[in-house]
Amino acid sequence: MKYKAVIFDLDGTLLNTLEDLMDAVNYALKQYGYPARTLSEIRAFVGNGVRKLMERALPDGADNPQFEALLGAFRTYYTAHCEDKTHAYDGVPALMRQLKADGLKIAIVSNKLDSAVKELNQSYFKDYVHAAIGEQEGVRKKPAPDMVEQALAQLQCDKKDAVYIGDSDVDIQTAANAGLDCISVSWGFRDAGFLRECGAAVIADTPQQAYELITS
Repeated sequence: MKYKAVIFDLDGTLLNTLEDLMDAVNYALKQYGYPARTLSEIRAFVGNGVRKLMERALPDGADNPQFEALLGAFRTYYTAHCEDKTHAYDGVPALMRQLKADGLKIAIVSNKLDSAVKELNQSYFKDYVHAAIGEQEGVRKKPAPDMVEQALAQLQCDKKDAVYIGDSDVDIQTAANAGLDCISVSWGFRDAGFLRECGAAVIADTPQQAYELITS
């Protein structure tokens, strides 16, 4: 087996979380009289954590005097509703089962709230995942390598034996910064053309293709 461990991004890679994220953003915006954002706008805004998501969604971003209040409203709503419309992409549960059966260690590393990462992992992937890591105070978010290095430590795996899998430009940069091979996926929030423009060298169009690339 080429790898001993697989580190996955979460949103847009394992789970389609876009509608719940949109609902949380729009709940926060509505509380303070701002217009709602569309699904396509939210798709473009995600990838760099919830603070950056709200900066992009709110007029004047972090310079808006109401920014922290809206961010708090988002966090409160999303914590309570992060599973309302979220679902695993077709083929992902089978991919996880196959990897576990092959003896690979699995981790999730995400820029979303650590509490939400752990809750979603518990709901969908608890039988497969050895480490689930989200945004934490004092730990740099992706594309910094810190969270990936934390996952590798928990998996007790060297980076040369691990592969990183994600759906965005942030994930491509994360893998490069951490020194891991990268497989980009085109079924999530970014398409194959965008991923190639961002330097993706290996792209999987389906979870089964991802499995073949991991294990070949």
